[in-house]
Amino acid sequence: MTVVSCPTCGKKVEWTEANAFRPFCSERCKKIDLGAWAEEKYTIPGGTPQDGDDDQLSKE
Repeated sequence: MTVVSCPTCGKKVEWTEANAFRPFCSERCKKIDLGAWAEEKYTIPGGTPQDGDDDQLSKE
């Protein structure tokens, strides 16, 4: 049995198929996380492509 911490509240939860919200402990925590992404509280490192970057990628 694998136990992980809920990314939202930190509660310990079992990583099993029975937990439909994994890695979250509940639907509430899952929705809080989704809302944070929607409000752009989280970001993925990297910038936006500059003009001409798309052309260079297609040549490689």
